[in-house]
Amino acid sequence: MWDALKTWCRRKFSDPNANTLLLLVIVGVLLIVFFGGLLAPILVAVALAYLLEWPVLRLMQVGIPRFSAVVITFTLFIGVAIALMLFLVPVVWQQSVNLIAELPDMFADLQVWLHKLPEMFPGFVDQGQINELLLAVKRRVMGLGEGILKSSLSSLVSVMALLVYLIVVPLLLFFMLKDRAVLLRHMSYLLPKNRQLIAQVGSEMNIQIMNYIRGKALEVAVVGVATFIVLISFDLRYAALLSVLVGLSVLIPYIGAAVVTLPVVLVALFQFGLTSDFVYVVLAYLVVQALDGNLLVPLLFSEAVNLNPVYIIAAVILFGGIWGFWGVFFAIPLASLVKAIITAWAGRALPVDSGAVN
Repeated sequence: MWDALKTWCRRKFSDPNANTLLLLVIVGVLLIVFFGGLLAPILVAVALAYLLEWPVLRLMQVGIPRFSAVVITFTLFIGVAIALMLFLVPVVWQQSVNLIAELPDMFADLQVWLHKLPEMFPGFVDQGQINELLLAVKRRVMGLGEGILKSSLSSLVSVMALLVYLIVVPLLLFFMLKDRAVLLRHMSYLLPKNRQLIAQVGSEMNIQIMNYIRGKALEVAVVGVATFIVLISFDLRYAALLSVLVGLSVLIPYIGAAVVTLPVVLVALFQFGLTSDFVYVVLAYLVVQALDGNLLVPLLFSEAVNLNPVYIIAAVILFGGIWGFWGVFFAIPLASLVKAIITAWAGRALPVDSGAVN
């Protein structure tokens, strides 16, 4: 057994390139774990730089110099961001305030509806179960209220952090796009000489991350707009708020869609009751989700994602637990990185002389 273990270690750690790659990954993980909060603006800028690199390259292909392409792309991006903040954010904020104010009435309607269940299904539901369920819901609502109060007390700090982000991130983004080649060359100076494997994995991941971020941005926009069209066509209240939530839910594979379905169904239930309109709204929403999962996702991520759903869900749980939102957002690229490292590392392992181990 020890001979087999020594043979395995010698095979896996005999290549300096593989060891360099492993060391770089460990250093990167430690930096994010211990300095993730400080590095957050840089990570945001890097993600946006990956997103905007594609239109910059397309403009360069038609003969526009890189600096001009960067200026055009950056200006359009800032314009879209300002438009969203001026028109979409106030609407979503107001609908959020209205929904929170309406929660007590919704809870009262829920109580009335639940108390009717023992009469409708006497053999399956009794009054004691309904009381326990209502008590649990009440506790959850009270906990939500306490959470909102705590978050409001720290809102000043959040606003200051947001203002810093609004200044620092665009500056970082512009210079990352403009000086991309220079920054990459300077970063290469920090790498050791044995970096062939790093270059191999880095080249593969660079393409995958760019495709993934671009695909996710398109998916958020398409799913959000499609959901808004569906909900507003039924005159559902809080359509903008729910559409934003549904659009952002695609950032969390599988889990996000399941979680965000609940508020959509509940709002439709409280507005329409158990009527045909409620059924039509839910069916139309489920059609959007089905088209997203079976048509849009394969079109956008056929080249970027080649992972089993079990690995994707495990990556969401693991990296989300370690790095929060950014761990969830980059769960699939991180899982792809782990897969690429394992594949490349195993493929680079040097053969061992059979006479070296007795």
